[in-house]
Amino acid sequence: MDQGTAARTAIAGKEHWTDKKGVKLFLWEKPQTSAGPKRGTVLFVHGSSMASQPTFDLKVPGRPDSSVMDWFAARGFDTWTMDNEGYGRSDKSRPINCDIPNGADDLVAGTDYIAKTSGAKKLLVYGISSGALRAALFAQRHPERVARLALDAFVWTGEGSPTLAERKKKLQEFSTRNRRPIDRAFVHSIFDRDHPGTADKATIEAFADAIVALDDSVPTGTYVDMCSKLPLVDPAKIPVPTIIMRGQWDGIAGVDDLVEFFKRLPNPDKQFSVMAGISHASFQQKNYLMVYHILYSFFSQPEPLYRG
Repeated sequence: MDQGTAARTAIAGKEHWTDKKGVKLFLWEKPQTSAGPKRGTVLFVHGSSMASQPTFDLKVPGRPDSSVMDWFAARGFDTWTMDNEGYGRSDKSRPINCDIPNGADDLVAGTDYIAKTSGAKKLLVYGISSGALRAALFAQRHPERVARLALDAFVWTGEGSPTLAERKKKLQEFSTRNRRPIDRAFVHSIFDRDHPGTADKATIEAFADAIVALDDSVPTGTYVDMCSKLPLVDPAKIPVPTIIMRGQWDGIAGVDDLVEFFKRLPNPDKQFSVMAGISHASFQQKNYLMVYHILYSFFSQPEPLYRG
C-alpha cells in the first residue's frame, strides 16, 4: 500500500484521560501506521472555538485526507491531540474562563501523560490561532519538551489584525462571562470573515457538524487574552526550532507583527511560511494538502550537523 492510499484509510484512534489537579482532560491518539522507523510524535493544539477532534481528525465525504492525524500517522508519525479544559470532552465544571496560560498548563499535564504512556520525551508541537499561543507559551516554559514548534495563525502583539480589532468591540461582553455561545452560523462566520471561498461547502458543513456535536458554548478566556493582554509570549525565550505559518488572507495574524516576532527567535533553525490561498482555518481550506506539506517538511527536517 503506498502512502497516498494509506492516508485515505481511516485509522483507529484511542481515547485517553489524564488529570490536571482534579481537572479531567481528554486526549486522542492515532499511532504511526506506516512501516519503517518512527519520524516523531506530533501534538496538535486546537484554537478558541472548537475542540480537538473536529480540527485534527475531521472526516469529509469525497475529500481524501481530511484528517491531518491520519495523514501524518500514515507517514511515520505518532499523533496526539487533546481537548483543553472547557472544550469538547474535557472537564467544563470550573467557573473560570480558561485563558491561554491555563491552556498552557493543560499542555503540561498532557505532555506528562504522553511521555509516560508512549515514552516520547520531545514532541513536535503544532498549534493554530489561540492554540498557537498556548503552544508557544508552553514551549517558552518547557523548551526541553519540544523538538520543533509550528505556530499557525499566530499573533504576537495584535498589531495589524482586523479580526482582533473587530473582536475588541465585544471585549466588555466577553470579560463579564466565562463562556460564549457557538452554533453553525458562528462556524460559517470563520470562513466568511477574511476571504470567502477558501473552503468548500462540504468541508465547512462537516466541520460545523463535528464542532456543535461536542459544544454549544466555549470559554471566553482566549478571546479576552487576545483582545486585551497581548503579548503573552516572549520570542527571545523560545529556544526551539520554530516555523511561523501565516495564511495569505488570515485576519488574525498581521504580517509585520509576525516578522518582528520571527526576528527575535534565537534559534537560527527557523522558518516563515506564507500559505497561498489560505485564510484562517488552515486544515479545512481548499489548499489543505499544501499546509500538510509545509508542516511535514518542517517536522521531518534533519537537524543541522554544523552550527558554527
